[in-house]
Amino acid sequence: MKKVLAIFLAGTAATAVIYLSRYSYLFKAIGINLKEGSLTPSTDDAEKFPYHVVQKSLPEKWKTASNYNQKILSERLTKDLKKTRASSLLVIQDGKIVLEQYWKDHNASSLINSFSMAKGILSILVGCAIADGYLDSEDALISSFFPQYNESHYGKHLTLKHLMTMQAGLDWEEEYHHPFAPNSEQYFVDDLAAQALGVEVKEMPGEKYEYQSVAAQLIGLVLIKATGKNLADYLSEKIWKPLKMESSAKWSTDEKSMEKAFCCIHATTRDFARIGQLILQNGNWEGKQLIDQEFCKRMLTPTKQNTAFCYTIWADDDDDVNYRFFYGFLGQFIIIIPEENLVIVKTGMYNRLKVDEKKRPTQAKLLVQEFVRKKQSSLD
Repeated sequence: MKKVLAIFLAGTAATAVIYLSRYSYLFKAIGINLKEGSLTPSTDDAEKFPYHVVQKSLPEKWKTASNYNQKILSERLTKDLKKTRASSLLVIQDGKIVLEQYWKDHNASSLINSFSMAKGILSILVGCAIADGYLDSEDALISSFFPQYNESHYGKHLTLKHLMTMQAGLDWEEEYHHPFAPNSEQYFVDDLAAQALGVEVKEMPGEKYEYQSVAAQLIGLVLIKATGKNLADYLSEKIWKPLKMESSAKWSTDEKSMEKAFCCIHATTRDFARIGQLILQNGNWEGKQLIDQEFCKRMLTPTKQNTAFCYTIWADDDDDVNYRFFYGFLGQFIIIIPEENLVIVKTGMYNRLKVDEKKRPTQAKLLVQEFVRKKQSSLD
């Protein structure tokens, strides 16, 4: 009996310590996940959190190609998609759907979590905000919007470009594999602004690449302050409505109605493909330049510090076929292959994807190899 009581008291004390510490968000995470299903972040988290609606207008459906769904996937790709728990695969060639498949109770209407693909969409919004006159350029100082950075030795040099290229020098260790990591807190915390603005700039921005999700949250805070609009409304105005998306999307927020700028735009696979098609067309849609062409070019140019990374969009120029891609946790991709006039969207739920020496998931290259019309070098 004494042993049971001791264990109970120890457990109670541990719970109290966690609750009174910065890790109190764990109780929220456990409560949400037990109530809604999956015990970890999922592609199907649209109803777990508050959200803002990204409104559609005058939706149009994709056209299908004459050879729609006639391609038989290779055994190699089929095995890989099964292993990585794919939920959808959509291929657009020459502006038409040539292949569309869904698994695990998903369909063309399912809203799927973008995870970090949202970071690339943030960069698009930065370009829109520059064109609209809300921002002078991507070199705008963060201190112009949040004066407290002027008090920081390194922070006073921090720009939007540093944030988009992941060269911010923030005191943040990107970690996805344990519940005490700052990324776990970021996913469940009630006040994202307080968390993001509380992260120190530990070294000179622009000197070193280090992927940090909090950088994207800071971009979101700047965009809200610059435009005077929440991110979902601005995304609806500049992208969702002009592209005539088939469905409205949901952008998860914290308890203070701040979008999770680093992730969590819940949209259909078909609508994610429209984002890829917009980039494929250098920001032009039906004759209207939605993203400035020169900004689009800069957005897709790899940095010297990391030749696999542009403005929160990944790059692969190491093979016969060059491509760019949006990349989200658990295996979400929007892949753009300009010389093939090709867009590939794949979603899934697998947190152990193999990566190359530049931290690019090899599954992206496998998808490219499957659908390009010319032979590309082997993954092996």
